Amino acid sequence: MSGTDGESDANTDGERSAVPPALTTPRGRRPVVAALMLGMALAAIDGTIVSTAVPQIVGDLGGLAVFSWLFSGYLLAVTVTLPLYGKLSDTFGRKPVLIAGIILFLVGSVLCAAAWNMAALIAFRIVQGLGGGALQGTVQTIAADLYPLKERPRIQAKLSTVWATSAVAGPVVGGLLAGYADWRWIFLINLPVGAVALWLVVRHLHEPSRPRPAARPRVDWAGALAVFATGSLLLTALVQGGVAWPWLSAPSLGLFGASAVLAALTVVIERRAAEPIIPGWVWRRRTIASVNLALGAMGLLMVAPTVFLPTYAQSVLGLGPIAAGFVLSVMTLSWPVSAALSDRVYNRIGFRRTAMIGMSAALLVLLAFPLLPYPGEPWHPALLMLLLGAALGLFQLPLIVGVQSTVGWAERGTTTASVLFCRQVGQSIGAAVFGAVANGVLAARLLDAPVDGLPGDLDAVTRALEDPGAFSAAATDHVRRAVDAAVDYVYIGAAGAAALALLALITLAPRRFPIITEPPTAPRAAGEAARQDTPS
Repeated sequence: MSGTDGESDANTDGERSAVPPALTTPRGRRPVVAALMLGMALAAIDGTIVSTAVPQIVGDLGGLAVFSWLFSGYLLAVTVTLPLYGKLSDTFGRKPVLIAGIILFLVGSVLCAAAWNMAALIAFRIVQGLGGGALQGTVQTIAADLYPLKERPRIQAKLSTVWATSAVAGPVVGGLLAGYADWRWIFLINLPVGAVALWLVVRHLHEPSRPRPAARPRVDWAGALAVFATGSLLLTALVQGGVAWPWLSAPSLGLFGASAVLAALTVVIERRAAEPIIPGWVWRRRTIASVNLALGAMGLLMVAPTVFLPTYAQSVLGLGPIAAGFVLSVMTLSWPVSAALSDRVYNRIGFRRTAMIGMSAALLVLLAFPLLPYPGEPWHPALLMLLLGAALGLFQLPLIVGVQSTVGWAERGTTTASVLFCRQVGQSIGAAVFGAVANGVLAARLLDAPVDGLPGDLDAVTRALEDPGAFSAAATDHVRRAVDAAVDYVYIGAAGAAALALLALITLAPRRFPIITEPPTAPRAAGEAARQDTPS
């Protein structure tokens, strides 16, 4: 059976028959899917639920100057461990990696709840992130293992719904716990959720027996350490640059220089390794390389709505935190719906064309944002975010499903991890680049302000606007217009990132994704299967 655009639908009957009965019957798959959704919920809700409790945490533990590392440390740990977990899941199986990730996340949660100062809490958040990296990558990989190509949108839509629900529920739950109980409960509530997920995985996830390899599998620990060190230095430079120190200061230049040296060393180590953490074929195959770059660009553009839209809603539109969160949350309503329906499009016209349509629509939405009237109505950006969610749902899911379908079982974990890794790095780069853009535009617009002594930093200006008596009416309007201009430029930059994603698909992605028909449970050595990465 073949789909249009030359993309084979794969032998779904062959896939289904090769999976153990416990995973193929609806009764057998249902508890595993529940476990995946619970595991994804642990990772998805983490950032939003913690953010609302920051005032209480700082008030109890202190450490106002370094509290941002509650998020940066977690993000860093998740990002740099994704390639390692992907390779481990391909080598030793998904189940042990997922179990280890859940346990590590729960241990980190207990430690966070017991933290005695901010330094300890940051360290324990990094432990949580080490488990979160296993959760994010392995859950997506198992989802692809469980379902044949035609059914994968179903599970991906469910996982997208988890992210959408978490984005809305996280701030509410975090605010309630911080306000009426104690901030430590935002970590303790992970325990029952994680315990149920762990029990379901242990009880119901049965991986098929695999042929015993001729040689004992070797883990590229040197490569893993090199990837971890390189990613840590690079992300630290991106996260702290322009915040803790100026971009052209010695710390920034030193971190960027050291990360470049370590990156070169990582390439040397990985080329010599028998089983590299990041194999060269990830970038030599056109399909995987193009998807990695496209989703990296998507991570870049996602910074505009997730980081700067709430600032715009509060500082320019004058909304409260809850209403500002709603303006953003509408994007999470249309995203899973669009993702769930995307298979009706890519089954007709192919993965590449579907993703290009989605990103083209996203590009138009991002370019429309600077055209909004000042100050405008709240429904104006809300409508654009609704459209943006629909566009990105049509873009992301076909690429993830498509690229997972071009590799066999033994390469799917590494492939999925590389995609998520590039998306996470894109978000980190976007936060740094667009933060610098926003602060630069803001500082330039405030040079001719009607009052002196205004802060030139976006966060400081936003906090100042929360005080009704901080400025005169004329100064307040000038500052709000400056914030509006800064966010407009960020959205223009995000539109540029959308154009880069389109360029990657147009120039690198094959017109027809080379879908393979290998059953998902038939492991092969990485790189053993030859395939054509060009249109047939």
